[in-house]
Amino acid sequence: MEFLGTTQNASYCGPKKACGFNVLPQTVPAPVIQECYQPYYLPGYRCLNSWKPSLFYKVSNAQTCLDQGASCHSSLKPPTILPAIRSALFCRYSPHDWDKSNELQVRGAETSRLWAGRLMGDSMRLMQDKDQLTQQMQEGTCRNLGQRLSDIGFWKSELSYELERLLNENRSLDTVRKRLECAAQEVNCPLQVALECLYNREKRIGIDLVHDKVEKNLIQEVDLLKCCQDQMKKLAQRIDIQMGDNRDAQHALERDLEDKNSAEFIDEKCFNLRNTSDCISFFHGVEKMDGTISVPETWAKFSNDNIRHSQNMRANSIRLQEEAKSLFETLSNQMWKQFTDTNLAFNSRISEVTDVKNKLQVQLAKTLQEIFQAENTITLLERSIMAKECPLKVAQTRLECRSRRPNIELCRDTPQFKLVNEVFTIDDTLQTLKLRLRETQDTLQMLVMTKCRLEHELAIKANTLCIDKEKCMSLRRTFPSTPRLVGYT
Repeated sequence: MEFLGTTQNASYCGPKKACGFNVLPQTVPAPVIQECYQPYYLPGYRCLNSWKPSLFYKVSNAQTCLDQGASCHSSLKPPTILPAIRSALFCRYSPHDWDKSNELQVRGAETSRLWAGRLMGDSMRLMQDKDQLTQQMQEGTCRNLGQRLSDIGFWKSELSYELERLLNENRSLDTVRKRLECAAQEVNCPLQVALECLYNREKRIGIDLVHDKVEKNLIQEVDLLKCCQDQMKKLAQRIDIQMGDNRDAQHALERDLEDKNSAEFIDEKCFNLRNTSDCISFFHGVEKMDGTISVPETWAKFSNDNIRHSQNMRANSIRLQEEAKSLFETLSNQMWKQFTDTNLAFNSRISEVTDVKNKLQVQLAKTLQEIFQAENTITLLERSIMAKECPLKVAQTRLECRSRRPNIELCRDTPQFKLVNEVFTIDDTLQTLKLRLRETQDTLQMLVMTKCRLEHELAIKANTLCIDKEKCMSLRRTFPSTPRLVGYT
């Protein structure tokens, strides 16, 4: 490789040429000047390399002779310039090149000086501009930090206010939940009473084991009390779920508020930093680390969404409280109404059973009187039958005696006719009396059975009255008050 600074027209840049006076080559090719050096330009100095000489040197082709005779040797002439001097002539410059090179150097120096002057002036202006820009940016950053602190303070106040309201709503909702649990627990007492009444009424016997209005009301009361308990428990479960959602919203507000406090502390510390502060230092590459996860719009939207979510939770809590209040009022009225209807049905049933019992007692007294009369009648009939036996014996004896009359004396005379008629009449009378005796005895037996049935019915009615009046109504003398039914203890 050629060294830097050599001319491109130097003789050693091309191939070596053979020079001689005595022997010439048979075939001499035309020498070619080769450029083996690519010039190197400094920035802004490309035009300064035009000092290269503009002379163009050509090497004339040597005439070769094909004849080997003497004529060729006689025609050759020696060169007028020696080979060493000829080679040196190729390294010379012209005066024009020298003047042009000097002029270019002067112009380059002036250009460098002017460029340096402009650079220094621009540098001063740049330093002033950058100082002013840096101060303006620092002041703008301080204003932005102040505005940011103001925004954080605003959202902190909003979050604190919403958190306080949510906590109050949670306390109110928890109070309503406890009231629902107490009310559901309080319903167990009247429910147990109604079930006990149903179990006691199952002990009724006979025809009194009827699906009457009292039993229907008791079943309705049990169903209503169970339904009220289920509704209260379901509403309490919904309130538990809502309280869980409220706690989630509360935790979101608390986390957001805690983050706002940390951010406010950091931004306030950054806002108070000055160029003369002691705690400032270099953190190279920190501007390239983008750890942000939000923009001002999403930052404000996050807190706004938390507040809106909390407001929705508070609205749901208020609706649940209103629903609980309405449920308390409705269920207490329904339970009181059903309790009253059942007691009225009990009183009505007790009156009906008492009336029937009184009627049965009257019928029993009359039946006893009829039994006494029937027994007297049977006694009289038996005496009457016994009284008719002797006349029958007399009449039959007379007929038997008259049947022993001899021959023609066996006459069907008036006495005979009267005796026969008397026997038949007495016998018919006896049959009639005996038939009436049997009928009277049957009637007596029927009256006795009626008496037994009446006594059994009276025992059933007495058992029913004991169950309804003494056992059931004694349990139903009291009922939980309205404040207890709505959860107040």
